[in-house]
Amino acid sequence: MLSTEDLALLEAIRETGSLSRAAVRLGKAPSTVSYAARQLEERFDALLFDRRRYRLQLTAAGELLVNEASRLMEDVSRLTQRVQQVANGWESRLWIVTDELVEFENLVPLIQEFDALGSGVPLRMTHEVLKGVWEALREGRADLVIGATNEPPAIPSLRWMQLGEMEWVFAVSPKHPLAKAKEPISRATVTQHRAIVVADSARTSEGRTYGVSSGQSVMAVSTMRAKILAQCAGLGVGWLPRHRVDSLLKNGTLVEKQMADPREPNVLYAGWRGDQDGRALNWWLEKLKQPSLANRLVQGIDLFV
Repeated sequence: MLSTEDLALLEAIRETGSLSRAAVRLGKAPSTVSYAARQLEERFDALLFDRRRYRLQLTAAGELLVNEASRLMEDVSRLTQRVQQVANGWESRLWIVTDELVEFENLVPLIQEFDALGSGVPLRMTHEVLKGVWEALREGRADLVIGATNEPPAIPSLRWMQLGEMEWVFAVSPKHPLAKAKEPISRATVTQHRAIVVADSARTSEGRTYGVSSGQSVMAVSTMRAKILAQCAGLGVGWLPRHRVDSLLKNGTLVEKQMADPREPNVLYAGWRGDQDGRALNWWLEKLKQPSLANRLVQGIDLFV
């Protein structure tokens, strides 16, 4: 293993092309630098310096040594930092999974606040859909879930808090046959038309869908944005978060329809494992307890304005 002094010597020789200039840069006598260079070659039993030219250069072996040594020393430095970080109560990483209903735009200010702490904790931000959110927490693919729907399932050491409610609207394109249907629209009438749903991302259990009747034709998409666009194009019908389509309802791109069976608002939750503890997780939980922030995450923003 190279010491920091060895690496500095190699870097100085590579950049200056001269033992004497490298000595000046390092603040050492030329004879000391020359001796150290020979010692390095003896230690590795390899020719590290090409002395045949006017400008001293590293050989291919020397380049490999300095490059790999630099990388290893950076790895050791990062490891040292992470060890100190964990010793001070910070996690080595925080994995946050959001339901696809929670727009990433609403999390950006919170991430910026967290970065300003200088904790050194890397964040991993991913999203799941419906039962897939709780599943990620149960299977260790999340340290914290935000915006999970449905009642919290039976997960060992599960802890959770309510963030708020999300209101839904049944909306169709003005070009869709249901746009002119007599209200309130019955479930039997809706069943005659294709439903657009966001596919549940659960991997180990059967997925769940909302507002779909038995025998109804279904097209599943991967995101709520895709679902909204599909319904705007008249490809199908379904329930949409009111806050996400408010502008589309106002400008006539979508038409709200009154239903015989209205959909109740969904409660959105944050969940985490009580057997896990760390300063990063606790920081996020304290932020999520703030009503103004929780409301912003639940209500979101209209990306179609």
